[in-house]
Amino acid sequence: MRLILAAAAALLACALPADAATCLLPAPGSTQPMTIGTTGRSVLVHTPENPSDGPLPLVIALHGSGGDGAAILAQSKLEASSDRHGFLLIAPNGGIPVERGFVWNIPGVPTVTGKVPGPGDADDVAFLKTAIDVLAAQGCVDRRRVYATGLSGGGRMTSWLGCVASDRFAAIAPVVGLRAGNPLASDKTRPDPATCTPKHPMPVIAFAGDADGTNPVQGGGAGYWQYTMEAAETRWATLNGCTAGPLRRDLAANLYERLHTRCRAQSEVVAHILRGGGHVWTADNDAMWRFFARYRR
Repeated sequence: MRLILAAAAALLACALPADAATCLLPAPGSTQPMTIGTTGRSVLVHTPENPSDGPLPLVIALHGSGGDGAAILAQSKLEASSDRHGFLLIAPNGGIPVERGFVWNIPGVPTVTGKVPGPGDADDVAFLKTAIDVLAAQGCVDRRRVYATGLSGGGRMTSWLGCVASDRFAAIAPVVGLRAGNPLASDKTRPDPATCTPKHPMPVIAFAGDADGTNPVQGGGAGYWQYTMEAAETRWATLNGCTAGPLRRDLAANLYERLHTRCRAQSEVVAHILRGGGHVWTADNDAMWRFFARYRR
């Protein structure tokens, strides 16, 4: 049956004018690689089990440092969330190869290898923008409903997308990786405001564990980390013009929330902190999607 559907799709594509938009995705409920335009790079694409008609919302999932697209899908279980909620899911590889996988190019910030990306390294922001453009041009994706999440180094890359690509993303959800720009050179306990200047308010929901020793919510750690997670939340709240918060409440015995509200364009800043949680995927995917679904670009 899949072969018949694939053949029918190929015949339809051939019958259309050369400039017609044609959305060719993996079969519903499956995950397959897709080459992105002429970039020479590919992404893993998961089509939800019961996709709605028309362009779909898109979630981009970014792997941790040294990982790859397959790893983040396995760690996050986002394919099941895609099936439940009906969003298209893509998982790319970072643009800088390392020994066991890939890392993301965040300009001016050292990777886990200690090296600061240079001009010869792949531009990951440009690649992810191209991926959105290709899928939107084919009629697969609704440009107004594009979201990003990621784990650890992928969470830091997600934060960076919020800083520099707020015209493309409706909301972001870093996991054990929320940042709001580079640490300030003169005081690394604070984010440097000059390194995160989004053009539009950016709704943020972040997830972390208070026992994370790699990217500690209390700050410190590696050179790319340093300031506290709460300092990052406060900076995003300032960027979004929030006037209430942080409001703190327990969501469960092992989970609490910090929330900034009354923001421009209702762009709230939310943090969910898991007591005893480590450097792992701590996100509640359903809570993440409920947050994403509130926002359009």
